[in-house]
Amino acid sequence: MKKNILFVLLDQFADWEAAFLAPALRGGVTPDLPGRFETLFAAPDGQPVRSIGGMTVQPDRDTTALPDDCAGVILVGGMSWNRPEAQTVAPLVREALGRGLLVGAICNGASFLAANGFLNEIRHTGNTVEMLRAWGGERYTGAARYEERQAVRDGNVVTANGSGTLEFTRECLLALGADTPEAVEASYAFNKQGLYRS
Repeated sequence: MKKNILFVLLDQFADWEAAFLAPALRGGVTPDLPGRFETLFAAPDGQPVRSIGGMTVQPDRDTTALPDDCAGVILVGGMSWNRPEAQTVAPLVREALGRGLLVGAICNGASFLAANGFLNEIRHTGNTVEMLRAWGGERYTGAARYEERQAVRDGNVVTANGSGTLEFTRECLLALGADTPEAVEASYAFNKQGLYRS
């Protein structure tokens, strides 16, 4: 039985930030091989959410609990991670970290982690250290561990800035062992460079 990866979407989520990761997990890193995971999508109260680009998603579940056989939680960035409904996600992150599951956060998902003190003891990145300080206030004490990189993996936590979609995908796939490192790197290179180099 395949393990589940839970993608958390809030209203005004960033369409593109899970666009490479979810298919690679469910459909396979390379098109000729099956994926090793199932993907589930969650939103507060299980209600539909609308993306920045106008796509409406009916989630599979709400954010009250991790799914059975969960292997990771992905916080998809967007414009609502500083709103009250986002706080329903903090217990999920805490549980996932306590169980040693993957926690991936991109864009304002990483800002949410900073605001809740989850980045203080690990190497990480985000949409600038200044933004993490602004969101986190006194709860964010990890600025010395901030790295100016597209994506950073430290143990079972992957963070990325909003323009690091492919790097985020690569680091999450590697952390999960979704395929061989060579296949993951080849997929990253293809999606980054395309058929022809500019």
